[in-house]
Amino acid sequence: MDTIQKRYEELRQLIADPDFPKKANAYKRTMQEYALIEEAIRVYRVFLSKRGELEDAKKMASAESDLEIRAMALEEIDFLETELEKIARKLKLLLVPKDPLDGKSIIVEIRAGAGGDEASLFAADLYRMYGRYSESRKWKVEILNSSETEAGGFKEVVFSISGRGVYGDLRYESGAHRVQRIPSTESQGRIHTSAVTVAVLPEAEETDIKIQNSDIKMDVYRSSGPGGQSVNTTDSAVRLTHLPSGLVVTCQDEKSQIKNKSKAFRVLRSRLYELEESKKLTERAADRKNQIGSGDRSERIRTYNFPQNRITDHRINLTLYKLEQAMQGDLSEILDGLKIGALEKSLAS
Repeated sequence: MDTIQKRYEELRQLIADPDFPKKANAYKRTMQEYALIEEAIRVYRVFLSKRGELEDAKKMASAESDLEIRAMALEEIDFLETELEKIARKLKLLLVPKDPLDGKSIIVEIRAGAGGDEASLFAADLYRMYGRYSESRKWKVEILNSSETEAGGFKEVVFSISGRGVYGDLRYESGAHRVQRIPSTESQGRIHTSAVTVAVLPEAEETDIKIQNSDIKMDVYRSSGPGGQSVNTTDSAVRLTHLPSGLVVTCQDEKSQIKNKSKAFRVLRSRLYELEESKKLTERAADRKNQIGSGDRSERIRTYNFPQNRITDHRINLTLYKLEQAMQGDLSEILDGLKIGALEKSLAS
């Protein structure tokens, strides 16, 4: 922060210089950099002020002989230490490096893994959890494709979340999510362990990825629900195969073949975009792996233990006994912890 503060003063003087060209690209870049670090500087100054107050309170507590005044000083110390923790947490979040993709909307793919019906039910629980968190952030959620089970869960559900800063908030959710709970069908009261995989992809625009018609094989077929029951009587479901990469995307949620095709292309475009980003930006991908994990769906990132009301994120060793609140969409503490964890590992490396 001391280094950033020096740069802030340099920028302030530069902007105030009447000889600095106001219409040049250099001025625009300077103003953008200034705006990025201005809030961090403001919070840092509050941090320094509170830290000074804490030092004064400690001196008073150690030097004061009057018991009543000393008790007041100790109370002030407790209050200021709590305040400093909050301010430091906010400051760390402001220091997390901004990725160009952070502002993008996302496509989330949730698939049931080991655990049969229990895994599919938990896949549905995760879908609702992200939906509730999105609602709290005033983001829009739209299902692109889903495959339901007779138990009421999902074998697979693919959906988009659009809004401000979506990818920056949810980018670390990719991986294997493990659940430990007693299924409703379990007569012996035994805890079962199941797994669900999550993939978070930045949603690509048409300008990001160009798909040639000659590279696509499209099949149409009738949609079907649990147990093979026909959903409709027209060939509205769409399967796209991208021949160069071998990627296959299906979509059958809409009754309209045109709408299913459009949604399938959105998913395919985002998967291809992620592949392209990984190839072009290997350094960024390596940084993410070092910071918070590879984001690979086979990597176990979190455990949800229902009997203990416990949720544990294994990447940052964070355990909270508020699983019920988390499943209702209260994810801020975990998501902020992941961002701070990424920053701290980045600074330590």
